[in-house]
Amino acid sequence: MNEKTANQKLLLGFQHVLAMFGATVLVPALTGLNTSITLFCAGLGTLVFHLITKKKVPVFLGSSFAFMGGIIAVLGGSKMGDEGFLEKLAALKGALIVAGLIYVLFALLIKLVGYEKINRLLPPIVTGPIIIVIGLRLSGSAINNAFYVNGEFSLNACLVTLVVVATAVIISVYTKGIINLMPILFAIIIGFLVCIPLGFCDFTNVANAHFFSFMDQDVLAQLLCAPTFKADAILAVAPIAFVTLIEHVGDITTNSAVCGQNFMVDPGIHRTIAGDGIATALAGLLGGPANTTYGENTGVLAVTKNYDPSVIRIAAVIAIIMGIFGKIGGFISCIPGPVTGGISIILYGMISAVGVRILINSRLNFGNSRNLMIAALIFVVGIGCDSVPVTETVTISGLALAALIGMLLALILPVGKDDVLEA
Repeated sequence: MNEKTANQKLLLGFQHVLAMFGATVLVPALTGLNTSITLFCAGLGTLVFHLITKKKVPVFLGSSFAFMGGIIAVLGGSKMGDEGFLEKLAALKGALIVAGLIYVLFALLIKLVGYEKINRLLPPIVTGPIIIVIGLRLSGSAINNAFYVNGEFSLNACLVTLVVVATAVIISVYTKGIINLMPILFAIIIGFLVCIPLGFCDFTNVANAHFFSFMDQDVLAQLLCAPTFKADAILAVAPIAFVTLIEHVGDITTNSAVCGQNFMVDPGIHRTIAGDGIATALAGLLGGPANTTYGENTGVLAVTKNYDPSVIRIAAVIAIIMGIFGKIGGFISCIPGPVTGGISIILYGMISAVGVRILINSRLNFGNSRNLMIAALIFVVGIGCDSVPVTETVTISGLALAALIGMLLALILPVGKDDVLEA
């Protein structure tokens, strides 16, 4: 594209912020983490990613939904002000730092031996079902938020959820251009407006929020909370990195195709993975959720045909500024449960749908006994087992156990000629 003026770049950057905003702020709204810290970490993590990737890859890093199950398991549904929250947050910080370091170790390994050899550990027959399990494990919390208020079934909540889901579906299917990239944001706005006359909105958090987020003692307490490294928290969160690594590779491949450049080679997939991992570790250190490359922003690249990485960095700075101003975080925290529940129904389903897409694109033959057995065991163990005790104080999540079983079976069971369907 032709060189853009500063004002044009600013507008393009803000457009990227709008594309990532709805999904990024939903993660803290659903998990109990702080929204301002999350926005700050997304922007800072994006800048770190660009530094590590030689400022060549136009990628924005936002909150990862794949880690939500692990985050919820560690925090136990608690939030700031609840007894023991900071202790749980400290354990979560340590677990996310370990998850980020797993990325960095994989990046070093890929640099040393090449990506093709490492890929044998996580073939599509493992990653596809695992990603499906991630979405399905979260589906129960989506239903509870969508249809229940204070533990009781609510027809008004059902109405709000229906409006939210319908809005997201209509915008996704029937609109074009930049609006098509923001179904989540529009669904939240319309759902919020419907909630006002129904009495679901409480703006106390806006009134109580500091103008500058980091002047708030609660926010400072979360930022300064020192990470602790507890085995049960690490086992609940860190193994998810083995799955999201493959998602990362898919996102970078898509980004390369959109931009017409091979980012897998230059600056190299080892650099993008390391950038993602260090950004996640940094977010963990500060009290934000894990970061991940955002497909929404790749979609903006495809629509605008502007692939200038500096525009993404402008978006990152805007996200940091939004995180600093506390009133924004206070307002977002007022989003009612039926709204976040309705959005969650879609997003958790989309996570599982990504797993289905991996299986379809890989043309795996499910008439083949090897594929069938691996997928079957991953589904039952991953969904049926909430957690498995290892010791009196340490447990391993069903998701991590399912991933381990899948990887072992994929390595042990012989690959047949009919594992993949013919084109």
